[in-house]
Amino acid sequence: MLNRVVFLALLVALLVSTTQAQVISLGPQLGFQKTKDTEKGGMLVGATLRLKLSAALKAEGVIAYRQEKENDGALTIRSWPIMVTGLLYPLPILYGAVGAGWHNTTFDYDQNQVPLTDETSQEFGWHFGGGIELPIGGKTKLVGDVRFVFLNFKFDQIPFQDVKGDFYIVSGGILFGL
Repeated sequence: MLNRVVFLALLVALLVSTTQAQVISLGPQLGFQKTKDTEKGGMLVGATLRLKLSAALKAEGVIAYRQEKENDGALTIRSWPIMVTGLLYPLPILYGAVGAGWHNTTFDYDQNQVPLTDETSQEFGWHFGGGIELPIGGKTKLVGDVRFVFLNFKFDQIPFQDVKGDFYIVSGGILFGL
């Protein structure tokens, strides 16, 4: 776990240090997350930081939060993914995304209903997807994308036949250029 935290911190520090003459964008994000084994998904909120590295390449960091209650409030599930993503722009408004994330989940039991100990798990995962980035004036942009997330994925499954993501995230937001 410590290795993953150090890896993400070093990656963010490297990206920030290489953007002296680059454009930095920051803004809120709203999304929908659906796990493949559930009937319903849930909303998540977060913040996005994008760094323009070249005309066709950007780097992104996202932290989000989601909370849901199960079994009449006996269990509260909180999750907060921290993701770092490379964005490749074949066209100025369309991008492909690939990256890694540290996915944290806490199971918080209502001790009055369920006498179980609260538990937090952390998993490393990979994701890919794509999206659109539309300028709406000045340095402000609307963004939207979909990402498929794979937790603890074994790369021996290449060429990815019949492989499905553990969950997907559809998100949108607004980015303000700094």
